Amino acid sequence: METELLHANAALGTWDIDFYPFSFEIAISIIIVLFLLLSSALISGSEVAYFSLSAADKKKLKKKSKTNDRILKNLESPEKLLATILVTNNFVNVGIIILTAYITNNLVEFVNAPVLEFAFQVVLITFFLLLFGEIIPKVYASHFALSFAKFMALPLQTLEKLFRPLNSILIYSTGFVNRRLQKHKKDISMEDISQALELTSEQELSEEKDILEGIVKFGNKDVSEIMKPRVDVVSIDIKMGFTEVLQIINDSGYSRIPVYIDSFDNISGILYIKDILPHSHKSNTFRWQTLIRAPFYVPDTKKISSLLEEMQKTKIHLAIVVDEYGGTSGIVTLEDILEEIVGDITDEFDEEENFFTKIAENEFSFDAKVLLGDFYKIVNCNDTIFNDVKGDADTLAGLILEIKGAIPTLHEKIKCKNFIFTIEEVDNRRIKQIKVLIN
Repeated sequence: METELLHANAALGTWDIDFYPFSFEIAISIIIVLFLLLSSALISGSEVAYFSLSAADKKKLKKKSKTNDRILKNLESPEKLLATILVTNNFVNVGIIILTAYITNNLVEFVNAPVLEFAFQVVLITFFLLLFGEIIPKVYASHFALSFAKFMALPLQTLEKLFRPLNSILIYSTGFVNRRLQKHKKDISMEDISQALELTSEQELSEEKDILEGIVKFGNKDVSEIMKPRVDVVSIDIKMGFTEVLQIINDSGYSRIPVYIDSFDNISGILYIKDILPHSHKSNTFRWQTLIRAPFYVPDTKKISSLLEEMQKTKIHLAIVVDEYGGTSGIVTLEDILEEIVGDITDEFDEEENFFTKIAENEFSFDAKVLLGDFYKIVNCNDTIFNDVKGDADTLAGLILEIKGAIPTLHEKIKCKNFIFTIEEVDNRRIKQIKVLIN
């Protein structure tokens, strides 16, 4: 039977659309396109399903069954699984595009209408392919990940075997490119992050910025920079009576107190208040020394990031800091370390301890034992400003001693950088109060 040409005038200026008769080959092609579109939807959905399985879903897969074993087998090598999905999806999508172009060319001819032909063959087909082959199945798979993964377990396993040679080439190529890029990869240093934070506006995310700055500087700090010096540590002589020990506990309010023999350089152990509470009703003859726990020693040069890791592993909250000669320099607590990141941590039982008073815009009065790290934050200056003169000093008093070289006299003024330090209180052994004027 001779094929007839059906002509339809589309009132689109000079544009004409010619329709050809519907043949058996076209019908078969449409059925194949619909099958491929369904395949594309299933493959695209399986990508989301497999890579969005929650911990609870994976726990369910531990139940013995053939389907669960197939899913776990697919998940053993995510690279192979992803390569299988992408290769299959690309082949299917190419097949859809070729067949739809064949169907269009054999059904419709756009005479003098190239724009309309492009819109029909490219835009419309791409829209349907994205909607039904990508978006809808991925949205569905994200809500029913486990059931979708089970449904596609066997097909994906079969496809992986089918495309294994091609997948191997792709995985090797990807690995080769990654290795080449890794050689040229430039790691971001802490200095880069610190400079980026300095560029951040003071008004934007101030709290988050403070925490990030704490994290950046955290790994570079030694224990000696945050410890409580020995002169400020509340401690107990092992020879004290039980009544006197209870009095010190009540007055200090601390939950852990170091115990020494003869001098603070000879720490015997740590007394935990929770250990002594059940015996608080006993007489002065009670041998409280039996409750002492072994001390945990750290050198004053140890990095606080490393100490935090050790404290987490050993579940210890207080460490005794020792110098290079074995003498006790002070103590450091888990709270001291965490405060370097998040700032001061206080609870309802903490007493207010003011290490400074703001006198004027650029004038302060400081307790001399304030740590230099805290001093920098309070006066809002660079924490490296005194690096060339501070030596091993960790406190404001130590800084003054390094600059002066001796214990200064009362009311003596010491100039350094754009700071003027005035000694407000001092004795023969230590500086107690310092006034700071910033020019």
